[in-house]
Amino acid sequence: MIEVGALRALRAVAALGTLARAAEELGFTASAVSQQIKRLERQVGVPVLAPAGRGVVLTPAGQAIADSAPEVFQALERCAEAARSVSAGAPRGTLRVVAFSTAIRGLLAPVVPPLAARCPQLRVELTEQDPGEALHSVGAGTADLALVHDADGLLPTPWPPSLARRWLHTDVGDVVVGRTHPLAEAATPLDEAALAGHAWVTSPPGTVCHQWSRRLFAAAGTEPDVRHLVDDFATQLSLVASGQVVALIPRLARPPLGAELLARPLRRPPKREVHAVWRRSAEASPAIRAVLAELDRQPPSASSGLG
Repeated sequence: MIEVGALRALRAVAALGTLARAAEELGFTASAVSQQIKRLERQVGVPVLAPAGRGVVLTPAGQAIADSAPEVFQALERCAEAARSVSAGAPRGTLRVVAFSTAIRGLLAPVVPPLAARCPQLRVELTEQDPGEALHSVGAGTADLALVHDADGLLPTPWPPSLARRWLHTDVGDVVVGRTHPLAEAATPLDEAALAGHAWVTSPPGTVCHQWSRRLFAAAGTEPDVRHLVDDFATQLSLVASGQVVALIPRLARPPLGAELLARPLRRPPKREVHAVWRRSAEASPAIRAVLAELDRQPPSASSGLG
């Protein structure tokens, strides 16, 4: 009989291309993953991997097995969830949640204490992952629930049929300025023309907020005067407090602003939709339902005001 662990190893190798990367994701050594693959080959009687440069590829037989593996995992997960729902009235065990950093700060961190009070037998483990990595983790079974955003077309099209998703929150970007900055006196939402000529601190290239700032100025056909590239929002705000630069900050990433800072809305603010994602085979999971219910009860921690 084919072992579930060997199937997971094959799926990880298929997705990541090397035994080493598959081992890292699964938490094993490369030797252990290799042994699982060899055991699978003995069980099915044919090779499932072939060398390809520095990596490996699946043989036709290996691809057929990998393609069928999700059905096996989903059936096992449904059995486990059915057993848990029958035997336990309250969520219990460990729920592995992955999310991008600002979702952890603004959405998940506020729900952890009340969730622990409501579900004392449930252990929630949070890991920071970018949306693409988070979707892979849920699909591969190394995470149970993910919070992802749709900025820059990060969510796949068409949507994977094995994954369920639900909208949670719309995150909006505001311009944060020092109280002595000229933009602090603006009485109406800012447009691209009002932003021109001011110095900026922004997140590095490749991040959502960097793309947001580029698009703001692209609409006006101008280039932003970027003085600083900083990935940490708290550090960005410390530079903004100096009065020399301004920043575009998502509300989920924004702590309460001190007396020296103000948030100013944009006429056409950048937005991103935040979704919760889980495997359809885990639809009945009491733990996932408990986390989603707590997210519904708790408003995001980030302030949407202008103070």
